[in-house]
Amino acid sequence: MREVLKLFKGDIYHTPEFGKHEIIENGYIAVKNGQVLGVYKEVPKEHNMAELIDHSGKLIIPGFIDTHFHAPQFTNRGLGLDKELLPWLETYTFPEEAKYENIKYAKKAYEKVITELWRQGTTRSVLFGTIHREATELLMEMLDKSGLGAMVGKVNMDRNAPEFYHETTQESLNETRKWLENTKDRYERVKPIITPRFVPTCTPELLSGLGAMAKEFNVKIQSHLSENKGEIAWVSELEPTAKHYADVYNTHGLFGDQPTIQAHCIWNTKEELELMKEKKIMVAHSPHSNNNLSSGIAPIRKLVDMGIPVGLASDISGGHDVSIAKAIVSASQVAKLRWVYLDDSNKPLSTSEWFYIATKGGGQFFGDNIGSFEKGNEFDALIIDDSNIADINPRDVMERVERYIYVGDDRNIVERYVSGNKLDKPNFN
Repeated sequence: MREVLKLFKGDIYHTPEFGKHEIIENGYIAVKNGQVLGVYKEVPKEHNMAELIDHSGKLIIPGFIDTHFHAPQFTNRGLGLDKELLPWLETYTFPEEAKYENIKYAKKAYEKVITELWRQGTTRSVLFGTIHREATELLMEMLDKSGLGAMVGKVNMDRNAPEFYHETTQESLNETRKWLENTKDRYERVKPIITPRFVPTCTPELLSGLGAMAKEFNVKIQSHLSENKGEIAWVSELEPTAKHYADVYNTHGLFGDQPTIQAHCIWNTKEELELMKEKKIMVAHSPHSNNNLSSGIAPIRKLVDMGIPVGLASDISGGHDVSIAKAIVSASQVAKLRWVYLDDSNKPLSTSEWFYIATKGGGQFFGDNIGSFEKGNEFDALIIDDSNIADINPRDVMERVERYIYVGDDRNIVERYVSGNKLDKPNFN
């Protein structure tokens, strides 16, 4: 059924390009069939008969994109963050993820995950599931029902995993194939993504099989890269013939042979960075997690200047906060510390630059029509009522957006849209 033309009126802010924003105060966004027709200061004659959705006085911004989120770890937020990555995985993560063999437990937990994504205005996300195919398929079904967009991965791990949470190589490959067959074309906005956890928990045989399947099914790839010094040393011991960490993925067809996103990327060598640029690897920048697990400060300005694409991520539950607005704050703060203490040649990013990374930057992993209000893009949007955080001084739209990011929260988001559809609070009953 064809949708009527709608005009969304409000104070519009988006970032069509890195470092450049467009602001139209009291402007209009024309939307039809879920796609943006244009952004205007005045209503064009051809749109005079459109249905008006009047949000005068409120901000209209693109929905946030979370490029790295472990859905089953949501229940673990805020636990064990006095540990580094590897002991944290053994103590908290693997025991929690093992519970998702129980589909009733999975449903109960994933209801909370999806509701929180909706609440925080994360309209699209790239999610890790668990090794369990049925629970991963359930997560995808529930996301589709919510109306949110997502890529979801069945996790693979066949070595260095506890006995209670482990697959054999063949089990992992067989279940992954069945999962891809079941879900590849099932949903419009929820898609499967190949997900080797990381090199230490995946044998070369498993990695090769996953690389071949990514190509066969034409699906994207996600994993972790160079998050922690102990992890990198472990990879060197496990794969002594590899040139570096990234070379392991590259050898097995898991590094840009299909569109690939790698989380963290804090300690990459010069050779790895050149390979990432060549293979167009997107970095999922996870500042909360990098801080909490003592991993380090990723060189985002350097990555951007090299032309390596970057998205922003909560990395639940290495990260503790689902809000991508708050990830912007954390990313900005640690970039300033890196500039002051480690590398004054790479200046911190501006608020507009971080906003781009949190919206259109990460959105590019979903396609070239996500994350801004340019003509032809999907209308993924948040309506922000910032009246309760206003002060006694007049503020322009840029100042209001910045203030919402720093001192606002989910209570300021009054409506959420994905592909032009207004999303109510998810109901799974």
